[in-house]
Amino acid sequence: MTQHGVHPDEEDVPEWADRIKANVAGEVRRRRKELGWSAQDLADRCEQLGHPIPRNVIANLESGRRANLPLVDVMVLAAALETYPVCLIFPVGFVEQTQELPFQELVPTWDALRRFTGDEEVGLYDAGLIPDFALHASLVRTALAALEEEEQARFAAKAATGRVQQDEAERRRAAYADQATSARDSLRVLRRELREEGATPPSLPPALDDIDSPASDTASEERH
Repeated sequence: MTQHGVHPDEEDVPEWADRIKANVAGEVRRRRKELGWSAQDLADRCEQLGHPIPRNVIANLESGRRANLPLVDVMVLAAALETYPVCLIFPVGFVEQTQELPFQELVPTWDALRRFTGDEEVGLYDAGLIPDFALHASLVRTALAALEEEEQARFAAKAATGRVQQDEAERRRAAYADQATSARDSLRVLRRELREEGATPPSLPPALDDIDSPASDTASEERH
């Protein structure tokens, strides 16, 4: 089939949808063989996951005979093959170039994947709350790391045999305590803003589960 608008002089250029299906089919076949599985093994695994995909359907997909490819099938096939759906759609390293939309030029598969996942910003595109959730995850990591370092420095201060060592450990403890407090305060504000937008913030690890408490809000306001 010819896809007009990309290479009008060629009659064997696959349509965009066919190209995407070919990406998935090729990667399903490659990954299945990498695992040493038969098509029946993969079908059995899909059934175990609660979404049966018969062996003949998998065989038709891999051979290019399958006419459609539902998103739910891609999701289950990826889980069954112990990979990510985006890796089936954009097989980086195994397909050099692909298309992101109909009538568009071929682009490096890596670039297409990064735009698909939002890792590369596209002008005027709305990323929703993805940046906020990414920031939340970063702040949680920072807070947890600072709390751990603070505890280690506190232990070092208690175990110090000299005044100089004790002062240095205490200095580090205070610095890490400030980092943890800053990250916690930022998390508190971010979570409040997410709720004001009608969103549900991500869950917090046990070490930080008091961030949403009213007492924690009051303590933060007193520090500032």
